Amino acid sequence: MRHERTTTRRKFVVGLCGGASFALSQRSVFPGIKGGAEYDVTKFGAVGDGKSFDGQAIQRAIDTAADRGGGRVLLPGGRQFLTGALVLKSGVEFHLADDVVLIASTNADDYVLKGYGEQDGLLNGNGARGLKFSGTGHLDGQAMKFVTTFSETDERWEPMKFRPRMFSLKRCNDLEIGNISFGHAPYWGLHLLGCERVLVDGLRVRNYMDVPNCDGIDPDHCRDVEIRNCDIVCADDAIVLKTSEQVEDFGPSRNIHVKDCVVTSRDSGLKIGTETFGDISKVLFERCKVVSSGRGPTITHRQPGDIEDVEFRDVEVSTEHHAARWWGWGEPVSITAWPRIVQGKVGSLKNIRLRNIKGRGENSVRIDGQRDQPIEDVLLENIDMTIDRWTKYPGGRFDNRPTPPAMEGLEVHGTPVFSIRNATKVIVKGCTARWGEHREDYFTHALQAENVKGLSIEHFTGEAAHPGKQKAIEVD
Repeated sequence: MRHERTTTRRKFVVGLCGGASFALSQRSVFPGIKGGAEYDVTKFGAVGDGKSFDGQAIQRAIDTAADRGGGRVLLPGGRQFLTGALVLKSGVEFHLADDVVLIASTNADDYVLKGYGEQDGLLNGNGARGLKFSGTGHLDGQAMKFVTTFSETDERWEPMKFRPRMFSLKRCNDLEIGNISFGHAPYWGLHLLGCERVLVDGLRVRNYMDVPNCDGIDPDHCRDVEIRNCDIVCADDAIVLKTSEQVEDFGPSRNIHVKDCVVTSRDSGLKIGTETFGDISKVLFERCKVVSSGRGPTITHRQPGDIEDVEFRDVEVSTEHHAARWWGWGEPVSITAWPRIVQGKVGSLKNIRLRNIKGRGENSVRIDGQRDQPIEDVLLENIDMTIDRWTKYPGGRFDNRPTPPAMEGLEVHGTPVFSIRNATKVIVKGCTARWGEHREDYFTHALQAENVKGLSIEHFTGEAAHPGKQKAIEVD
């Protein structure tokens, strides 16, 4: 059945994000690497047999390069270097040559450095300018040595208290990370906090799919960032933009462009949130593939920051249910905004555009705000989505997590292809709703709208899951 329906028509601004967010596309290398000096870590005492602790030797090479105005710190191929925290500095290129492996120490004492204090990552930087990570080598986080017991029900390991990040880079400017890989991260992978002018190109991530919190890339309070050509497999969020709660003011997240990436996750593949304490704006995700995840394009707005001018376009998705402790219940798109805590304040969420998204999922394409604070100015254009079932987990639920105690985390609810609740000024244009081979009893409408003001539906195609019992389009 084909539907042509217009409730309210209006002029809708659907332009690209601000041009500043794409300036990095014209640059492949940032300035900052000075001279041609190279500092081979083995010349500073590093052994590289995978057993000897090489942290002090590698740090000496880094310090020497920085003291001499910058240069390349070389970890030569054919070796494995065991180390704790390392602190990178301005003008240094940290080069992992060929098949070299940098192995994370499991000793917490190795992350407290004389002269630098306690560090929360394997590779750290604070205020560095012109820092570069290059080569084809690999970082091994040894995640299985940072966990305790495994739950068959939850399908996940329980982590120890101490878990280092793979990268912890704070207030770094003109930063470039290219072509290296990391895996088996025990906690967050690439955490960028308050960084500006960042290029991440060709990063490959292979984390365990049953270790929690092992995010892939986390730009947090960052500006002018481009992430491209990355291939990420991890249990938690693959690429996630944040404005986390901090004692210092690290500024907003703004002008961030993610493109041509392939991700696999048990949580969200492409995400903004859950930590949204500061403003986030001018964000574009495009030409990405979500191979499999609990949620596809996601905005999980739970705190006081304002989020606006966000676009997801040209995205291929496949999303499915997982064990209940993993957030995400198979939503191909999940845009939600409500407090995480009782009486918590949530900022505005507006000017959200979803274009040319195609795939399948085990749950609805969701837009869901608060009744007294709706999501504003939403465009759903050329979304072609098939809802089906293929996993063993119970369906007929909306995953609202994270939620305050009074709110149902897994809400019992029928499954329409498109679900829009508590929103205003919404355009649904050229979208298609489909059902797969397994039409469950709780599958419902092609499109269901509840408390939506200013809804325009144009050139929509789809039928109810059970046409004799339900309407194709239900507007309450």
